[in-house]
Amino acid sequence: MFRRAVNPARRFGDSGGGGLFANSKSRSTPILSVGLIAVGALIFIAYSYGNSGGFGNNTEAISRVEGDYSCTADVQRAIPILKKAYGDSMHKVLHVGPDTCSVVSNLLKEEETEVWGAEPYDIEDADSTCKALVHKGVVRVADIKFPLPYRPKSFSLVIVSDALDYLSPRYLNKTLPDLVRASAEGLVMFTGYPGHQRAKVSDVSKYGRAAKLRSSSWWIRYFVQTGLEENEVASKKFEQAATKRSYVPNCQIFHLKSLH
Repeated sequence: MFRRAVNPARRFGDSGGGGLFANSKSRSTPILSVGLIAVGALIFIAYSYGNSGGFGNNTEAISRVEGDYSCTADVQRAIPILKKAYGDSMHKVLHVGPDTCSVVSNLLKEEETEVWGAEPYDIEDADSTCKALVHKGVVRVADIKFPLPYRPKSFSLVIVSDALDYLSPRYLNKTLPDLVRASAEGLVMFTGYPGHQRAKVSDVSKYGRAAKLRSSSWWIRYFVQTGLEENEVASKKFEQAATKRSYVPNCQIFHLKSLH
């Protein structure tokens, strides 16, 4: 691209035959070259910035096409926004999902916040920090297809990410209502978009099945059928806080009311 831009200037300098252009040929050509390179670099940076999400929502599209994203990572980024939306309800939190140790570790840094985690899958490869959390009882390794040992309203808020995508309806019908019952103020659910994640062999071996990513309309019908109610007030507060912080999730987010 740069060579094509420079060539016309060289032809223009050569055509003068003498005078100003002949005397400044050796100086003007490098200057023009440097200037054109600088302009090209700025265009390239602007293009790259736009693709990285600086001018829109392209990061979301790229992540989904490549299937390289984690709803648990969305939770990590959403912690300040969840605090704005739920306020005092963030004082006693349960997170359920893969890599819960990282979420728990971050939430423990927040003032006046107690937090526990439920890791649905094997943690043999976990780091020493995660294993220490398990040893202390802060993180529990538990198969969420079966009832968790939590009493109703044990936590002010329950956050679930990625885990529900791997449950068949048979188990989902038991697990999600149980998790909602464990919350006093509600449940926040981070789940993938359909068609935006490739099934991986490693997923099947680790989770027992490939992720079943469901549309928002499917989830809304499911909530109605199972007697779960969306928390519109919390959802609106979350959206407002997300807009102020330019937070764009790669996953669907649902806010459910607790069961009274």
